[in-house]
Amino acid sequence: MNPYDLIVVGGGPAGTAAAITAARYGARVLLLEQGRFPRHKVCGEFVSAESLELLAGLLNSREPARQVLQHIPRIGRGRLLIDGKVLESPVQPPAASISRFELDAALWQAADNLGVDARDRHAVRAIARNRHFLVSTSTEMFEARAVINASGRWSNLKHSDTENPWPAKWLGLKAHFSESTSASSVDLYFFEGGYCGVQPVKMSGNDAESRINVCAMVHADVACSLEEVFACHLALRERSSSWQRLTDPVATSPLKFGTPSPEYDRVLMVGDAAGFVDPFIGDGISLALRSGNLAAQSLRNFLRGQASLEQAMSSYCEAYRQQLMPVFRTSAKIRALFGLPKPLRAGLLHLFGNVPALTGYLFRKTRPVSPAVG
Repeated sequence: MNPYDLIVVGGGPAGTAAAITAARYGARVLLLEQGRFPRHKVCGEFVSAESLELLAGLLNSREPARQVLQHIPRIGRGRLLIDGKVLESPVQPPAASISRFELDAALWQAADNLGVDARDRHAVRAIARNRHFLVSTSTEMFEARAVINASGRWSNLKHSDTENPWPAKWLGLKAHFSESTSASSVDLYFFEGGYCGVQPVKMSGNDAESRINVCAMVHADVACSLEEVFACHLALRERSSSWQRLTDPVATSPLKFGTPSPEYDRVLMVGDAAGFVDPFIGDGISLALRSGNLAAQSLRNFLRGQASLEQAMSSYCEAYRQQLMPVFRTSAKIRALFGLPKPLRAGLLHLFGNVPALTGYLFRKTRPVSPAVG
């Protein structure tokens, strides 16, 4: 068996970012994905400005990049609608809204164009180690010097000790709708038992269409469909009354949160496999791209024989701690704010409403500390 330099498990943004980065410095990479593309995923489809340059570099300005990055809606304002109040803040520099249906497929194609051995419909069953890593599917076994796990928050390839600060069952729901006029803002509607995000999004070949992405996280006892979610917030119910659904709804559950683990059993963890951030932060795609990029960069010297695997893991864990962990800490604090009893929350919301700079500070604190390496 001729070993690969690197096997990446999972073909979402984190996995493809890792595969592309490693292939660029000459690594022989195998990318395994259990599903197939294109596909819709439960996702806010929000990409922060800090990660757009990285994304463009990963796509390398080829045809996939042109299709995905051309005419994408820019998000220049964020609005929080909660307890009858509206908190607004500029998003500077503006973020972007990119459909996962097109983004995932474009990144997969970019990896394939670089010579990555990209195989869909290959579900990984186990990872073992002897001299190298042995990665097995139901029908094949592959060997590699290093492995990156990008197989999602419910990966079967890691321990399951995820904490859940919100112990009840939460689920994610998403669909695209048409709206007669859509603003260039991301609007977050909070209600008891969940929240719903709304923002403009476009699909290739439909530039004239006014399309929005609607993505919710909700307690299963409160709502099990987007229509039930809309009924939970007066302003959202009124706004959604004229919407026309463009895609079938997709769902995922349960949603749980815990302390990120960027390494497990000598495998580098990226994206949701490392840690699942609160969706209202709007940085899930950015964290996926950046963690995948960081993990592959950290393995570079190891794959060149200039460092040990332990040194590569240590480098990645430190970069993750410095650049990405602050986002998780901020999200936990904001989650605690929204979980306060309504009378206590009212006082804080009043303060934020009267001091707009505080709302701007809150939005800025959800951004990663510094750009990922190229």
